[in-house]
Amino acid sequence: MTAADHRVQLVRDATFVRLDPDAAISGTRGTTPDGLFLRDARHLSRWQLAVDGSSPIALVPAEAATDDTAECVLTPRGTRDKPPAYTVFRRQTVTAGTLTERLRLVSNLPDPVTARLDLTVDADFADLFELRADDRHYAKPGGRYTAHTTPDGLHFDYHRADWHARTTLTCHPAPDTVDTAQGAAQSTARTLSWHLRLDGHGETELHLTVRAHPHGLPLEAPAVPHPHRQAPTATDDLSRSCERGLADVDLLTIPVTGVDGDEVHVPAAGIPWFLTLFGRDSLLTSYFLLPYRPDTAAATLSALAATQGQRYDTFSGEQPGRIVHETRHGELAHFRQIPYGRYYGAVDATPLFLVLLHAHYETTSDSTLALRLERHARQAVDWMLTDGGLEQHGYLVYTPDPGGLVNQNWKDSQGAICFTDGTQAKGPIAVSEAQGYAYDALQRTAELAHEVWRDKPYAHRLRDAAARLRSRFTKDFWMPEADFPALALDGGGQQVDALASDAGHLLWSGILDAEHARRVGRRLLAPDFFSGWAIRTLAAGQKPYHPLSYHRGSAWPHDNAVIALGLARYKLADEVDTVTEGLIAAAAHHGYRLPEVIAGYDRFATTGPVPYPHSSSPQAWAAAAPLALRTARQQVRKERRT
Repeated sequence: MTAADHRVQLVRDATFVRLDPDAAISGTRGTTPDGLFLRDARHLSRWQLAVDGSSPIALVPAEAATDDTAECVLTPRGTRDKPPAYTVFRRQTVTAGTLTERLRLVSNLPDPVTARLDLTVDADFADLFELRADDRHYAKPGGRYTAHTTPDGLHFDYHRADWHARTTLTCHPAPDTVDTAQGAAQSTARTLSWHLRLDGHGETELHLTVRAHPHGLPLEAPAVPHPHRQAPTATDDLSRSCERGLADVDLLTIPVTGVDGDEVHVPAAGIPWFLTLFGRDSLLTSYFLLPYRPDTAAATLSALAATQGQRYDTFSGEQPGRIVHETRHGELAHFRQIPYGRYYGAVDATPLFLVLLHAHYETTSDSTLALRLERHARQAVDWMLTDGGLEQHGYLVYTPDPGGLVNQNWKDSQGAICFTDGTQAKGPIAVSEAQGYAYDALQRTAELAHEVWRDKPYAHRLRDAAARLRSRFTKDFWMPEADFPALALDGGGQQVDALASDAGHLLWSGILDAEHARRVGRRLLAPDFFSGWAIRTLAAGQKPYHPLSYHRGSAWPHDNAVIALGLARYKLADEVDTVTEGLIAAAAHHGYRLPEVIAGYDRFATTGPVPYPHSSSPQAWAAAAPLALRTARQQVRKERRT
């Protein structure tokens, strides 16, 4: 197992750090980059400690004591006859834009000793998109990296045109010397050195503070308010998973600007790649939390209304009324080298926005938000009918974006929307679950129009559009031979015939009649779909199935949570219990924290679920999935009692 497999991750206040087992940062890239990260940039790329001239021995490797703090125990190298003269107790904590470290040195000898510590530090200010394992390279014309010594530490700066990012290091006590790091003639890496005296069996401390100053943020990054967390009280695995999930949502909560310019706090999608506002992820997370934390939905809706499309921009996919897929704050987005500053390449975020808006009103009986966002809701409906494709194609469609996302539903990896022979569908593509979302959005918005906005003609128009969509959907998507809905229709109207979990979302939205819905629900629990842990994204036995594929055979907790809510809608109680038991058993193997995705191997094949190697964790909609499972179980138990 590699060191990356044992990497320690700390997160707090939209800031996270990833450390090696000896609490170091070495500047890795690829699937498991390490460093200190804020607003899509790495603000610390080297943090390597040497004691008495060599790498220390980790008596106790770095381990997270809490979500934001890690501890480890190090010593200089020694032998049985000459054991180490002192021990280093290392404690690191991340808060808003800041990494603090306390090194406590304790002498093991009766006589005085001098400890020599050398710390090599660098900041490469790499954009997250540069660090991905896709071999892409981005030009940075005019980019200048500088480092200069201060009386108590270092300042690192990066300038490019109007872009300026900074990282500062403050040390107490100040280092004795600061030198260019060995072999770092072409970089800004510096080595700080201390000679610290220890009395016999005495101790001393070194305090280090690293502060990230991203472009566009004030010097002090804002802290995110966290609800008071009570001591765990859960006595069963589902409740334990819910408690862990709520704690993870808190860790992933970030400040963004709301529709009226106010600061709101929303769940970011996940770490390491997605610590930012994501349309569908934040919407579904908020929906799962709605019975327990309705304020999260209100904040998410406000943030997405604030970023709703206003114009046409081919590069970013922006269109009037369209809800954003993701936002980014890094250098590459700033200079439009990637389209993700505000990227609108999602076919489903817009109907999900409308679904959540009504669900918030339905749950809280408070019409304030629905009235406040009426204009945005109507614009979202207009987008579905026009640029979204409902009027022209009869369905919500997307055209693959060669500069962004080829697929623009939740299964957005290349090749995910495929035929049973494994070939990718070509656009404009009408993916099945998005039609269900559109149907539900039209129905729910009609209720808002009737009950809240007092516009009965508009309500009638939307109900009529929803009825027509539902009527043609089963005719066009149902595959009689497979007795199952198609994954999608391609640009020629041909059924994309892979058997996929997307069909379960159709139960949640209600676009299927009861008989078809129950047949789908029971089919999803057959062995080729259900692994024993969860429903796979693609049924096993098909040519494109791969248990370690991101969307063609793995299993996603949030996908299963949506399906469970759909199963509950059609009173499939045994199926709800089966999905819930499998997922919660998987969570128990992960400390009650569900990862973004797990491999699709059968439960009987191993003692625990096989991890998906590139899974984000924590990840917002996975964290909220146990709450959705609880809701689904409560619904079917209520039905049983009545």
